[in-house]
Amino acid sequence: MTPDRYFEMQEQMGLEIIEEDIPPSVEDMPSTVLDAITVFNSLGDRVYPEIGYIGKDYTNLQSYMKVFSIEKENEFFFQVLQWLDARAIKESSEQLKREYDKIKRKK
Repeated sequence: MTPDRYFEMQEQMGLEIIEEDIPPSVEDMPSTVLDAITVFNSLGDRVYPEIGYIGKDYTNLQSYMKVFSIEKENEFFFQVLQWLDARAIKESSEQLKREYDKIKRKK
């Protein structure tokens, strides 16, 4: 949820805005997180039929790190990158499972 959507929802429901409940926006994120998102979106996907998405192709990671001037020793950058990849893999496998379950129910 974006901060704008939160404000809109609170206004529609007639509720007061609670500072702690306002979701962070992109501008609130540390630059390292934004760098990780940018690099993650630049990397290619590894996708196989019947298996689905199995993660990012990290072949060009060093090149993207140079392009975006990211330090090689930035551990937090790599943690965010791994978290994004794990989340994308999980979403893909859940989507594929839903598709298979849907096909099974039709039979």
